[in-house]
Amino acid sequence: MTSSPAPIRLRIQRASAGSPAREEEFEVPPEGAASLLDALRWIRIHRDDTLAFRYACINANACKECMMRLDGKVVYACLAKLQPGAVHTVAPLPNKPLVRDLITEIAPPKERLFAGDDEEEE
Repeated sequence: MTSSPAPIRLRIQRASAGSPAREEEFEVPPEGAASLLDALRWIRIHRDDTLAFRYACINANACKECMMRLDGKVVYACLAKLQPGAVHTVAPLPNKPLVRDLITEIAPPKERLFAGDDEEEE
């Protein structure tokens, strides 16, 4: 009889802009976590549908949307591999304005859409 691999534990930093950060831990079965992105999607589907993260690679042919920190290193969540039985720390990009949870403002200010009054051209 074979034992199944140990679950992966993700400690995810969560916050909204202007609120203090907190850490939440989730267990993900190894079969639900071929990559960090897969694990985050599994958590959102099976454990917490309020977890916020960004990605656009599935059927969109876009990239760089899923950048975040995994164990202190900046990675693409779609490429980052997780180890069964390991505890991984996940956080938003450093030095970027936080939107919510793992989503940061990545577009340069002049490329963002603004609600309300139009910005004057410089």
